[in-house]
This record gives sequence, structure tokens and C-alpha cells, in this order.
Amino acid sequence: MLKNKIKVKICLAYVFIFLPSLCFSQNLDSLDQSKLYPFIVDSIKIVGNETTKDFVIFRELTFTIGDTLTNEIAFYNRERVYSLGIFNHVYFVPSVIGGRNILNIEVEESWYIYPIPYAATKQGDLSKLSYGIFLKLKNFRGRNETLTAAFIFGYDPAYSLEYYNPNLLGDQNIFFSSKIGYANISNRSPQAEFLYGQAFTQKFITAQVLLGRRFGLFHKLYVSSGITNIATQDYIPGINASNDRIDNNFNIGVGYEFDTRDLLMFPKDGIYLNLQYFFKGLGIDNINYRSSSIDFREYRKLFGKLISKWRFASRITSGNNVPFYDRPILGLDEKIRGHSSEKFEGDDYYTGAIELYYPIIEELNIDLTFIPIIPDRLLSYRVGFYTQIFAETGVAKFKKEPLAISNFNSGYGLGITLLVLPYQLFRVEVAFNEKMKAELILDLGISF
Repeated sequence: MLKNKIKVKICLAYVFIFLPSLCFSQNLDSLDQSKLYPFIVDSIKIVGNETTKDFVIFRELTFTIGDTLTNEIAFYNRERVYSLGIFNHVYFVPSVIGGRNILNIEVEESWYIYPIPYAATKQGDLSKLSYGIFLKLKNFRGRNETLTAAFIFGYDPAYSLEYYNPNLLGDQNIFFSSKIGYANISNRSPQAEFLYGQAFTQKFITAQVLLGRRFGLFHKLYVSSGITNIATQDYIPGINASNDRIDNNFNIGVGYEFDTRDLLMFPKDGIYLNLQYFFKGLGIDNINYRSSSIDFREYRKLFGKLISKWRFASRITSGNNVPFYDRPILGLDEKIRGHSSEKFEGDDYYTGAIELYYPIIEELNIDLTFIPIIPDRLLSYRVGFYTQIFAETGVAKFKKEPLAISNFNSGYGLGITLLVLPYQLFRVEVAFNEKMKAELILDLGISF
């Protein structure tokens, strides 16, 4: 346990057998030490980072030595450090020693090797179940690098290996990622299935690299390039983009990201914007088209603890021969809750969503370290429990079709969210479409 951690413990004893108690704790730093704010930071000390390098934490802070630190700034920066995804707990503990204002950033490192189970069906059909595991190795050199291997079996088998380094070269803020993968998956396009005459699969072999630079704290600019080999059993004009059953689809593109969110896993404040533009095919094998996308999100506190968020996202393709396997499809690329099991295909799609959520339990620290054998780092969590209501809409259209409100598909509903940091987020929701048909959604990760 970290030194100087101020907490209240409520211990629930097990019934029937005498076992150590299960302890829940709530951090009270902000209550007991808020009287020390604001103060000018004379020094910053990081405690508890046995593996993580100091610079990984320092590069996320919006303040430095000599700046005035308020309670609000401290909370925002604490959430940014949490967003690294490598700590079970983060505490900002101000103190005054010998007339100097010292900020202790106390962290508790998480377990860095863990599996994430995967299960998915095609349009809710259990006979088309894919299952497997994502194995993550995080922060293995103390630089917040991530190595991810995926093993998916069943209906759509796939295997991949991905590496991400957020700070490749010293203090230059250069980030890098690379991915190789293989997938033998069922065709995604309803129109392609109609042309083919039956359901069919395609084999994808992909290699992709990305190189970028972070400017300041909130801006990222990057370039990406790669190739995907797509093989279809039989050649039918229009199924692939080339004049053969095999496409070698090269791509090169640029992207920009602006991100001021506080806690990336479950934001309560900030703005996120991602813009991308890709050239596909580059004229090789008669493949030549373009793809652009935008994703804008805003998170804002309304009053009290009620939080709002809204989003607009779109993907647009252009060119004379966009292959079916890369067409924008709502229900796959993006899902409209209330229409999750349906596919809407086009050259472009547009989606919008709004959500309100309120904490039932805003933050609770759970300590299960009394359990034997299992490493302590796997037995300590920050937990939140929220309830939410939402509404969203979207449309996929072809170039010659008008962008009409009557063509949009919409859904709305309510649900609950369980946040278990730094590992995962679980959602249980009930969504309704325009005809009041209900669907149950069980999902991992944030809605947006």
C-alpha cells in the first residue's frame, strides 16, 4: 500500500467461514488536503513507480515547477495520469515541508500482462460466433509501450500482432505503431453477397505502420502507410477493386488528433477530434480511391454530478471503384443502438449521438490483496458505477442518394456502466428503435 494514503475503510466480513475481510476504500485526499490549494509548486516527487520511468508521468502534466496548482488542476492532471492505463491508483498529495510546497504523485502500478476475452456474433446469430483472446503486454520497459497479440477462432478466425510506442525517440514526442494480421472473415457487404450469389469469405493479410509527433499536450499529427492483400475464392467484377480475385491494396494517409479529455476510459470533461484522409490503391492493380473520416466528441459537466456528451462522426469514400470490403457500413464500422444487428451500406455514413450519465458510485477503491497466490497488482482496482440514457441516429447513403432526414435510423435507451480501472469498462443497456422494438446490449468499452 502507498504511504500517506488517506482513506476510509468499510470492511465486510465473510459469512460461514473466518476469512480476512473484503475492504472497500474511498480516497479522501481532495477533502482533507484541499485546504492546501492553491499553492505554487516548488518541487514534484513521484512515488511508487517501480517500473515506469518518471518522464512517462511528467509528460502528461499540464503544469510544472513554479506554476500555481489548484484543486481543479490537480484533479484534471490526476485523471490524465490514470489515462495512461498502467496504474491501479493515482494520488496527488500536496505537502509543505520546511516552507517548500511539495507535490507527491503517488502511483500504484498495475499488472502488465493480462488476457482480455473476446466474443462476438454476426448480427446476433449465435451460430456465427467468433471467440478468442487478446493478450496484452504493457509497459514492459517502463516506457508505456504496448504489445498486443490477438487469437480469434470460430466463425471469423483472425490473428494479429501489434506494437505501440508513445515516445519513440528521447524527448522528441515521436510515437510509432505497427501491425501485422491475418483474417479469414465472412463478406461484410450485403450488395457483394447479392452479386456473388451466396455468402462467401475473404482472406485478409495486412501490414501497417504509423509514425507521428505530439505537439504540446493536446495535438498529434501522423502519417500511416501499409498494404492489405485481399483474396476471394472466385473473381466476380465489382467484388474486388482489381481485375483479379486478389487485390493488393496499398494505402498512405495523414491524420490529426486534438484531445483534451480528462479520463480517456470514461471522460467527464474535454474535447476529442480526429481527422483522417487516406489514398487507397495508389493506382496499383487498377485500384485508386480515397477515404476520409471525422470524429468529434465533447464532454461537459452540466450541473452537480450530471455529465453530458455528444458526438458526430462520418466516413466518406470517393473514386470510381471503391471495393465492397472497404465500403462504409453502419452496423459494422459504427453501430446505432436500437439497430445493432442491422447493416446499412453506402459510399458515406453520418452518425450522431448524445448521452447523459450520472454516478451511482463515482469512485471506489477495492482492495482484495488478502487473497493468496494471485499477485497483489491484480487485486486492487478503482471502480465506478454509472447510469446513463442515450439517443443516437445515423444514415449510410450512396452518392446519388439525397441526405434526407427520413432515411436516418435512430435508437434510444438506458443502461448501467461498470468501470474497473485500469482494465475494462462493462455496459449493460436496453435500446429501442423507432418501432419500439427492444434489444439488449452487453458490451465492453465506452460507447464513445
